[in-house]
Amino acid sequence: MASGVRSAPKELVASVRDLGSAAGSGDPEKEAVVVNGIEVESLPFATSADGTQDPSRRVLTEEKGYKHLGFAFSERRKWLVLTSIFIVQISMNFNAAIYANAVPGMKTTFGISASKARLGQFIFLVMYAFGCELWAPWSEELGRYCVLQWSLGLVNLWQIPCALAPSFWMVFAFRALGGLSSAGGSVTLGMVADMWEPADQQYAVAFVVLSSVAGSVVAPIAGGFITQYLAWTWVFWISLIFGVVAQAIHAFTPETRASVMLAKQAKLLRKQGYEVYAEQELAGSFRKRIDFKEAFKLMWRPYQFLLTEPIVGFLSLLSGFSDALIFVGLESFGLVLAKWNFDHVQVGLAFIGLMVGYVIAYALYMWDYKKQRAIMQGDTANMAPERRLRLLLWLVALEPIGLFGFAWTSLGPPAVHWIAPLIFTALIGIANFAIYMATIDYMVAAYGPYSASATGGNGFCRDFLAGIAALYATPFYTSIAKGTRWQLTVPSLILSAIALVGTLPVYYFYVRGEDARNKSKYAKQLADARAEKRDERQEAITRASSRNTTPAQSRRTTPTTSRRGSLEVAPTIYQRSLAGKARGYETPTKAGSIKGMATVSESAEMARRESAA
Repeated sequence: MASGVRSAPKELVASVRDLGSAAGSGDPEKEAVVVNGIEVESLPFATSADGTQDPSRRVLTEEKGYKHLGFAFSERRKWLVLTSIFIVQISMNFNAAIYANAVPGMKTTFGISASKARLGQFIFLVMYAFGCELWAPWSEELGRYCVLQWSLGLVNLWQIPCALAPSFWMVFAFRALGGLSSAGGSVTLGMVADMWEPADQQYAVAFVVLSSVAGSVVAPIAGGFITQYLAWTWVFWISLIFGVVAQAIHAFTPETRASVMLAKQAKLLRKQGYEVYAEQELAGSFRKRIDFKEAFKLMWRPYQFLLTEPIVGFLSLLSGFSDALIFVGLESFGLVLAKWNFDHVQVGLAFIGLMVGYVIAYALYMWDYKKQRAIMQGDTANMAPERRLRLLLWLVALEPIGLFGFAWTSLGPPAVHWIAPLIFTALIGIANFAIYMATIDYMVAAYGPYSASATGGNGFCRDFLAGIAALYATPFYTSIAKGTRWQLTVPSLILSAIALVGTLPVYYFYVRGEDARNKSKYAKQLADARAEKRDERQEAITRASSRNTTPAQSRRTTPTTSRRGSLEVAPTIYQRSLAGKARGYETPTKAGSIKGMATVSESAEMARRESAA
């Protein structure tokens, strides 16, 4: 037996026989030691700081420990976890949007203007934008479970002083903390990437996106009843109740982060006498793994992508504008529906039209993803990234159309029925879901290992521009053509024109997206990053697909050669993982310098958001 591996208890060791290749090699029968589903002797040796192999320690990689990762969860278990994520995401966005219903009450209680009261909405969303990027690295290092629990716990805690606040500025301060404490989609979409391979993620990502956009609609529907029948403080008490329920449900979900799960499995193997370590453990203790300089570099990268990558910049602005429209609606919808004498409850229920649009768009993408999966056949390389934008070519046009129609229906009765503006908001809802879903999907496919930074820029734009919208929405609809019958029509026509211009990049990137990707230093590295462990990972997937298939048997039904010749290059791949190249970094660094915080958003798992997803 190889050095560094000692005998394990018989009850944990299974002997399997490698009978050679499918064609039959005539080699003698060979014993392979399998412990807890892991073929120990096939694990690569660890690499020391000077680049030499350390035969006293072996490395448990994702491919070798695949059966113990979230990817190997049963479909039932995956969707139970996803359902908890769905509830968590709705609670987060509910908390972000419900604040608008507290504005009338705070205006009276604190004797402030409505504009000043809306600062609480503004600061929450802006801090939310930064909070998502702040929490993401820690979820990669410490695991999704504990980070999301901490995030939910802090958000729930900050609701209490908001409800009991003796002054508006106390509400403002704790809303800022609430936004900064919200982990948001950076963690929830990361959990999707932990459980589904790139070619299989789209159904799960669409489900999470639906929860994200739906939360912003559930809030005004419930908020209408709160505004009409309860004190404004109930906005925060109900948000607290919802948040506690969401946190309690999430408390029963398992950890999904691959590095954390591998470290746990490696510890179990060491207890049984095997010197096996996860990559995370070889990087040292948590304190030693933290490289704040590299962490800040990664945290800056989403903003760098926004400024330097045309695909990210233009599509993120479109996505952000689309999301801002929903928060414009939270402030302006009541002004329009007041022409039909709608009360707070009726205005809230009118947002059901937006929800109908989301459900329709979700159904359309389920249909399109079925076609895409038939093309990919389990490998994202079989389909050009721009194919993911095809359905959006049709649905994105509904945004300017919906705004244009909403503008003219704002003229009100007697010529217009109240159902008319709701129909056009449903069209806006279809476009909003499609824009969010397709832009994330495309960025993931285009940027691979860097998709976390690309989608992070997208999420930042959505939250930040939504926060800005909370400030300008009401003045925008009350100051233009003031006192005329066109007062509510002209602002929506202006938004329609902006939306029309904003849709143009979708058509450009569908046609010229490949050129844009070839000019990107990040996107050009995608092919090599994917090919690095492609065959070895396919073997792991094949092995995990059958409980009765041993590692030795799976090699007889899995291609054994890669672009570099053989799966035996695993130790070399691990060396490059330490150097950073296998993780998608542009330039290698000395062995061992890639610390836990440096592998955050750009890790191979985030590439499976293909990742966002």
